[in-house]
Amino acid sequence: MTTLDIHNPATGALVAQLPADDTASVTAKAIAARAAQPAWAATPLAERCACIARFRAAIVAELPALAATLTRETGKPISLARNEINGLLPRIDFFLAEVGASTATQTLLDAGGMAEQIQHLPLGVVANISAWNYPWFVGGNVFIPALLTGNAVLYKPSEFAALTGLAIARLLHGAGVPQDVFTPLIGAGDVGAALLAQRIDGLFFTGSHATGAKIAQALGPRLVKLQLELGGKDPTYVCDDADPASAAAALADGAMYNTGQGCCSVERIYVHEAVFDAFVAALVDTVRGFKVGDTMDESTYIGPLTRAAQMDVLDAQVADAVDKGAVLLLGGQRLSGPGYDGGNWYAPTVLAQVDHRMAVMVDESFGPIVGIRKVSSDAQAVALMNDSRYGLTAGVFTPDEARARSLMAQLHAGTVYWNCCDRVSPRLPWSGVGDSGIGLTLSTYGIQAFTRVKAWHLRQA
Repeated sequence: MTTLDIHNPATGALVAQLPADDTASVTAKAIAARAAQPAWAATPLAERCACIARFRAAIVAELPALAATLTRETGKPISLARNEINGLLPRIDFFLAEVGASTATQTLLDAGGMAEQIQHLPLGVVANISAWNYPWFVGGNVFIPALLTGNAVLYKPSEFAALTGLAIARLLHGAGVPQDVFTPLIGAGDVGAALLAQRIDGLFFTGSHATGAKIAQALGPRLVKLQLELGGKDPTYVCDDADPASAAAALADGAMYNTGQGCCSVERIYVHEAVFDAFVAALVDTVRGFKVGDTMDESTYIGPLTRAAQMDVLDAQVADAVDKGAVLLLGGQRLSGPGYDGGNWYAPTVLAQVDHRMAVMVDESFGPIVGIRKVSSDAQAVALMNDSRYGLTAGVFTPDEARARSLMAQLHAGTVYWNCCDRVSPRLPWSGVGDSGIGLTLSTYGIQAFTRVKAWHLRQA
């Protein structure tokens, strides 16, 4: 039997050793899911909703323990772990409130003996390869509406969040979702590859562009419904009329929250020259005040990187930027010594005088690092913000709504922010353009994404 080792990224200590799936077990689970799905789809929507409501209640009942598990295996500080799980609850509420109307049969014509209807049917067996940075958020955006709409789910949590994935499965099964309708698959890339080889009706992936492109190449000839939520290099523009202190406070949080390990973390900041110096000083002061350390301490804000390999990426980006003329204002190195030994610790890092020759302004960082560039006009800011192969989120800080709307309309991004950042709402679709992916989650569109529509032409004899 193969196993998967789970290590605490804060200390390097072994947390758990889990039995891992292999090709044979993945195939068997996929066959069982296919067999179980029709009965689940035939289960009345009210009963499926009741299962998810019980799942929600179970999360609330076990929240402290679930947060501690998330912290141990991903390094997410405990207060942020609770924030993530608590944040899932209103998303569940939204899905429960909207699934009925979103998937109800629509009658578009009923006249002269002819009726036309649109019916929403489940896709069938949905494969979900989820992410480690927000396993409750990212996974819940997929498996909750997938289950509510009558699909069976083959759920592969990230190997860096497998304990959380197993907890999710346990709570769903305890809430009444049949075991073969929601099936966790434990392992690394080989298990993901085995999952892609199965007979599935939809593949929903969250992760890097490189892996997403490989998945698209593998599934393209089979014409399986494919949704890819990929990376970002999210920019924000601070206009000359913005308050530099309030913008800096918001963007420091947007860049460093979850140790910068978010697809919508702010990674590029363009600041009008009129407020540049004041903004930079305020942002550096704010970031310097973020507490780094013990992940079980309620006051800790910055934890370790979940993946050790990402420290090499950050080292390379800092070295490249400094070599090309950037000024390192804060951080820029790994942390070691008491409290940090054995873990994946990187100091919160701020760079100024950056440009697009530097990897830190072009390639996804996925860590506690941000680059700040001075601009002289709105037009220059927009051009630089759009100078990216990614297009997930982008934002503008200004008190002038008309100006903000004009600028945001020009930005190539699936989500735009005015005087805020790094925000996700269950009511709004989450999507990207370019290398940030295809498809969407959340909103009523994100519920319908797990259905196929069937057209009915009904003529009375």
